[in-house]
Amino acid sequence: MAIKNFATYRTLLNCTIVSTAFLLTACSEKGSDIPSPTPTSNPAGLIEDPEKLAMLYSLTDLEVDKGRIYEMTYTVDYKLDEALNAGIVGTNSLQQFAMTHLMDRKSPKPLSMRYDAGCSAFACTDKDSKDFLMGRNFDFNHKNEKGERIMIPAIVVHTAPAGGKKSVSFVDGQFVFLNSGFYTDGDTDLSILMALPYLLLDGINEDGFAISVLKLDGNPTRQHYSDRKNIFTTVAMRMLLDRASTVGEATKMLEQYNMCMDDDEASYHFFMADATGDYAIVEYTFKEGEEYPTEMEVLKGDDVWRYVTNFYASPSMVDSPDGSVISTHGKWRYDTLKVNLAKCQYKLNPVQAMALLDKVAQGPGDEEQKSTGFTQWSEVYNLSKKTVKMSILREFDKTFKFKVK
Repeated sequence: MAIKNFATYRTLLNCTIVSTAFLLTACSEKGSDIPSPTPTSNPAGLIEDPEKLAMLYSLTDLEVDKGRIYEMTYTVDYKLDEALNAGIVGTNSLQQFAMTHLMDRKSPKPLSMRYDAGCSAFACTDKDSKDFLMGRNFDFNHKNEKGERIMIPAIVVHTAPAGGKKSVSFVDGQFVFLNSGFYTDGDTDLSILMALPYLLLDGINEDGFAISVLKLDGNPTRQHYSDRKNIFTTVAMRMLLDRASTVGEATKMLEQYNMCMDDDEASYHFFMADATGDYAIVEYTFKEGEEYPTEMEVLKGDDVWRYVTNFYASPSMVDSPDGSVISTHGKWRYDTLKVNLAKCQYKLNPVQAMALLDKVAQGPGDEEQKSTGFTQWSEVYNLSKKTVKMSILREFDKTFKFKVK
């Protein structure tokens, strides 16, 4: 059964118990309340369960009708334990998991997913309040066959898993081929939204632990130790937001799994920080003679690890074409972060932190525009207060604020 109109959705919602175990709020900086769920006539052909349908039809356009940023509270079980046992090693197996475990019908054609990420990130202390902050730009330039930039929908996803930690995370809808305005175009099937918990690019949980992913050039990580289960990039991030309170806990969890990016053409590293003031870069590096990265390294405890872009930071990769000396991918952004953070002794208030993200934001005409070079969103995470202030598309005069309660 697919809900064909908003009136039907309202009737179903009133007849369905949708458990919301927590309250998460989003508002513009002017303080306006969240708009009502956005009316849509789009189908959800692979979903039959009433609670799932009510959830899919509760999506909210935070700008009322622009189709650029949506918000959703994910209220059903996204089966993390099953995902951790499923041997997911890339987007292909993640698609299969979503179809068999999260949807009610099989699609007559394969679902489409892809994954990538440019980005910049840093950690600092709020010089005024002494809170701990994390800054993050998500950069990726989606283009169509004509080489024209595709406008994405950013999707804000709230979760509160049974026995797990509440969190808010952020998704680029284009990674499952959702264009800006998809929700009300009258055509796009909404079933793929069931996979949202596993499509995140960054997020924060109720304990103030935050994580983001950034792209690296070179071969993808392929750990295959016989005594560990396999885990994919986004599944790992979901696990950590649901179950880790600190950077230390997160890195210990990652050490128990094989990080597998078997379907990818590149690798990724993580930047994470927490409400205790800890921060770290987690990378997967090469053993001598290996073709694929297999060694997990945790870089922390020094100010040089407070910032990261898109080349390997590890000293073990210094002579690699994708390391800090030779690679130019994100180098100007890295140097800008390095200089500005050192100048202020790694202390910035939230306004200054967002201004630094503006300095390293990318737009049309920038050198990296041909690949990852377009800033889709910028965020200042307050890890102490468990809030996120977010701007999209380099519109720094307009922000959205999210809080985990």
